[in-house]
Amino acid sequence: MEIDPLYTVIDKTIQINIGVIVLENPMRFPRNESNLYLVGTKGEIVWMAEKPDIGTLFSRVKLNEDGETFSAYTLNGHACDLDLKTGKLLSHSSIK
Repeated sequence: MEIDPLYTVIDKTIQINIGVIVLENPMRFPRNESNLYLVGTKGEIVWMAEKPDIGTLFSRVKLNEDGETFSAYTLNGHACDLDLKTGKLLSHSSIK
């Protein structure tokens, strides 16, 4: 499936059974939106990842071994665990 970025360029994609997790480059991405989102199998945005701080953006993402969560890291030094089905923040901590 070809995915068009919302604002910048796509840095990383991860294929999962319900779609594709997309991480867009944070440079010039609107700070009030999330640059990490899930595109469903029909090309629709299923969720935008919840951010721990409204002014930050995500810089890295990886799947966790449990198959239900994924981890993401922000430019402001947050390590986050998020729900794979909803994009909701499960926990976060500051790594700075």
